[in-house]
Amino acid sequence: MLENLRTGAWLTRERLLAYPAILLILSLAAALALIATSHAGIDAFGRPLGTDFSGIFTAGREVAQGHPAQPYDVAAFRDDQARLFGASKDFYVWFYPPYFLGLAGILGHLPYLAALTLWQAMTLPLYLAAVLRALGPTKLPIRPVIIAALAFPTVFINMMHGQNGFLTAALLGGGLTLLERRPLLAGLCFALLAYKPQFGFLLVPALLAGRHWRAAAGAAAALAGISLATLAAFGAAPWQGFFAQLDFTRVVLEQGAAGFAKIESPFAAVRLLGGGLNLAYAAQGAASFALFVAVLLVWRSAADFRLKAAALMSASLVATPHVFDYDMAILAPALAFAVSYGLDKGFGPFEKSGLALVWIAPLLARPLAETVVLPLGPIAVLLFFSGLLRRAWDEQAKRATIIECLPSAEHRDYACAALPAAASPTPDMPEKTPADSDQEIPKSTSSFVSNSGNFLFTIEHGIFC
Repeated sequence: MLENLRTGAWLTRERLLAYPAILLILSLAAALALIATSHAGIDAFGRPLGTDFSGIFTAGREVAQGHPAQPYDVAAFRDDQARLFGASKDFYVWFYPPYFLGLAGILGHLPYLAALTLWQAMTLPLYLAAVLRALGPTKLPIRPVIIAALAFPTVFINMMHGQNGFLTAALLGGGLTLLERRPLLAGLCFALLAYKPQFGFLLVPALLAGRHWRAAAGAAAALAGISLATLAAFGAAPWQGFFAQLDFTRVVLEQGAAGFAKIESPFAAVRLLGGGLNLAYAAQGAASFALFVAVLLVWRSAADFRLKAAALMSASLVATPHVFDYDMAILAPALAFAVSYGLDKGFGPFEKSGLALVWIAPLLARPLAETVVLPLGPIAVLLFFSGLLRRAWDEQAKRATIIECLPSAEHRDYACAALPAAASPTPDMPEKTPADSDQEIPKSTSSFVSNSGNFLFTIEHGIFC
C-alpha cells in the first residue's frame, strides 16, 4: 500500500476518470434536491438558496436604492436582510471593501433568483478558463479535465453558498497565466482582486521579487483607477464605513462567529483545537512570516514559473487568518499548474497521492473539523506548498550543478541567461531555445554540447560532468 501511495500507481486512468465523474453526479443530485425542495427561493432549512449570496444581494439592493454606505451599518444591514428574506438566526455580514459594491449594485437591480443565477453563470466559466489556462497545452483529453475541475469540491461549496470563490480563483489564477505575456492585463486582474485584500499580502511582494515591474505598475494604476471610480460613484461614506467596521470584523474572526470549522487558516486551526487568542495569533504570525520569506525566495529564483504560481496561490490561502473553505477554489488553478509541471518534468515520490489529497481536501475539511477536530484544510495546503518548495529547490540545485560544469565563464554567462527562459514556460509562451534567443551562442559551446544533441537537452536532463 505504501508503495502505491509513493508511486501514485493507485491513481489509474480508470479511477482518474471515474472518481471526479461520480463526485460531480452526486454534487448535481444534491443541488437539484435542494432546489426541488425549496419554496419561493427559501430552501427546506429555512435559508435562502445560495445562503451567503443573500448578503451580496442585500448590499446590492441597498446600492441600487441609493444607499451605498448602508452595508457597513450592521444593524441596518441586518434589518434589510430580514425584510428581503424573512427573520432568521443566520445573518450574512458584508465585510468587503467598496470595490465590490459596483458589481453587487448591478445584481441588486434583478430579482433574487435571477441575480443568483447570473452571478454563478458569470463567475463559473471564468474559474474554468483559469484552470484550463494554468494547465496549458497538454495531451490530456479536455472533457475529463473539465469534469475534474467541475467536480473539485469547492465548486459545490461555492454553488450552494453563492460565494465568490470562482471570481477569486479566476482573478488570481488567470492573472498569473497572463503575467509573462500580458503583464498589464495581469495587473488589472490583480487590482480587481482588491475586493479580497487579504490575498494581496503575498501577491505584491512576489511580483516585486520576480521583477514583474509592468504588472506591478499596471496593478497600481488600475487600483488607483477603481478607487477613484468608487469615490466618484459612491462618495467617501462607504470607505469610512468599511474602515470603521474593521474592528467588528476582527471580533467576528476571533470569536469564530461563522464557525472555526469553516475557516482554513492556522489561526482558526489553533482556535478549533482549543488554543487561546495569543497562541492563535502567534501561530498565524509565524506561518505568515515563513510563507512570506519562502515565496520571496521562490519568486526571486529561476524556478519554473508553474512552481512559482502554484506556490504563491497555495501560500496565499494560509498566509491570512481570514480565509474560508469556499476560498479554496484558488487551489484549482494551483493544482493545474502543478499537474502541468509534473506531466512535463515527472512526478516525484508521493506527489500524485499528495495532489489527490489536496483535490479532495475541501470536501473533507469542514466535516473532519466538526467531527474529529482535525484542521485538514490548512494541513493539506501547507503540505502542498512544501512539495512545491522542494521541487523548486531541487530545480535550483540542478541548475547550479549544470552551470558549474560548463568549461568557461562565457559558457556560464550564456547558461545563466538561457536557463530561466527555458525553465519557465507559460500557457501563452512556448519554451525558448538558444536559436530563439538574441544572444549568440559561444562558438565553442556547440562542441561542448554536441554529445548531448543540443544545449537545452543538456540542461533539461541534467547531463553532469
